[in-house]
Amino acid sequence: MEIELVYDVVCPYAYLASTRIEAIAAEAGATVRWSPILLGGVFQAIGAPPRSATPAPKTAAIRRDLINQARRFGVPLVEPAAHPRRTVEAMRLLVAAPDAARPALTHALYRAYWVEGRDVADRAVLSAIGSAHGVDVDAALADRDTLRARTDAAVARGVFGVPTVFVGGRLHWGSDRLHLVRKDLGLPRAAVRPAAPRAGRRLVVWHDVASPFSYLASTQLPMIAARHGATLEWRPILLGALFRQVGTPDVPMLAMPAAKQRWVARDLEDAAAWFGVPFAFRTRFPLRSVLAQRVLVQAPDATAAVYRATWVEDRDVGDPATLTAVLVDAGFDGPGLVAGADDPAVKARLRTNTEEAEARGVFGVPTVEVHDADGVLTVWGQDRLDAVDERLAAG
Repeated sequence: MEIELVYDVVCPYAYLASTRIEAIAAEAGATVRWSPILLGGVFQAIGAPPRSATPAPKTAAIRRDLINQARRFGVPLVEPAAHPRRTVEAMRLLVAAPDAARPALTHALYRAYWVEGRDVADRAVLSAIGSAHGVDVDAALADRDTLRARTDAAVARGVFGVPTVFVGGRLHWGSDRLHLVRKDLGLPRAAVRPAAPRAGRRLVVWHDVASPFSYLASTQLPMIAARHGATLEWRPILLGALFRQVGTPDVPMLAMPAAKQRWVARDLEDAAAWFGVPFAFRTRFPLRSVLAQRVLVQAPDATAAVYRATWVEDRDVGDPATLTAVLVDAGFDGPGLVAGADDPAVKARLRTNTEEAEARGVFGVPTVEVHDADGVLTVWGQDRLDAVDERLAAG
């Protein structure tokens, strides 16, 4: 079997994926096809928002996440001060390289960019690297058409970012989806690290039932906390209010390019299947969740029931009668909790939670804070729960 890695050396996540993809392929008896494209050309074709549109808290979180991922996988990574650098010439060099030489040349260019801090737009740097791998630099840089054609072809196949990995026609985006690549290749899951219960550790979870990503995380976090003897604290917030404060579209999924929207819809299903939990995207979206969040301020133990009603049973928990029934069915005082949502103290607590989340750098949900003797590790996303598990296991 062949797996295909679509990449641009400008992307640090693609760099991280490039350090692991060959070992995964070898374990499965597969081969890797290296497919260089121009990421900027993809963004231009799909109408992706400019980098400057990313909220500052998210930019900071991405930097932390890169450092954490590199450390976890033992990969050296140093972000150049001038990042992002121009890579069109470097990608033309890769396109011109023979298939047999392309993997080694790719690793050399990634090392130059993400470890040594060299400018891969510098002709002297490219000449030295290209010559060492038997590539005619002059001829490679003179060809302006092949890279453009490769990029256009990738967009036509649904590529909206890098790294993208194709396995048997299925598209996986991101260095954090390599576990799904392994699954498609028939490889076993990584073993769960042994539990190391220690007193005094806790997980603080900032969440909103309006988010399907929060739902997926909510199905796993109680098990993770129990496995490691950590306490679990649910902190409901108003995600829409947080988005307005940090400069994110009210419904980020609807602001994504069409190709990414299609991928997100399938990725949610893939994540639910990976976790082994039921999931059905709502027939009415987005959801007004303020009432449900006020209820969860009063009754954190009702979190699982409200999430299940929202993202499994497709019930409208923004409707007072429906939410009352959901709560009663789960053994809670539905009428009392729904009535309590009008309590000024409850409203104030939800506002305070949202303000505190923003002050702590939260920009989306789920965001999990791991509090332990070493400080606080902040993790964003249902796709980073392995980092939570590893931090607790490491103690």
